[in-house]
Amino acid sequence: VFGQNLEDVAEFVGLQGTGHTPLPPDQLVTKWLNVLRVAQGLVRQIPDDKMNERVIPNRDRAIRLLSHHMFRIGEAFLESVIDGKEYAIQHANVPPKDGTCTTGAEIAAYGEGVIARLEKWWASLDDKSCNQKLPTFYGPQSLHTVLERSTWHSAQHARQLAHVLERYGVTPKRQLTADEIAGLPLPERLFE
Repeated sequence: VFGQNLEDVAEFVGLQGTGHTPLPPDQLVTKWLNVLRVAQGLVRQIPDDKMNERVIPNRDRAIRLLSHHMFRIGEAFLESVIDGKEYAIQHANVPPKDGTCTTGAEIAAYGEGVIARLEKWWASLDDKSCNQKLPTFYGPQSLHTVLERSTWHSAQHARQLAHVLERYGVTPKRQLTADEIAGLPLPERLFE
């Protein structure tokens, strides 16, 4: 059992589910688009000269890569649901091309493109129940499950980026509120 789907893990250990009720797909899309817009504002506040510093000391991941990754999650999702690619963990971790996404403004612009594509996908989706199955690296999953995972994944990184700003003494102009992330199965801690 892959630990990516907590319902599968609960079943494996003999529990009757996790007790978590996923939000409906339309609410997830609304939350995800909001998360990505908040993330755009956060990344614009990161000083350009800090972009290649580590997010946290004990992990070799630059702020630039984390910032790009928040939006790359959406692009990987779209590659799966539109292009039919298997949703694989490495797809969300594809770094930006050399010489691109080096500043907060550039990453926010990249994010704008992802947001526009997500909005277009949702507007044109015929079956908004999201019960369709997608091939993933952890077995076939419903589109609803992958949508929820992508939403909370981007939200967790937006929370982390707000923390990074505060560490630099920069007050985020806008952070995700408790209401905006309510219903998402986010880890309690910022860095798990």
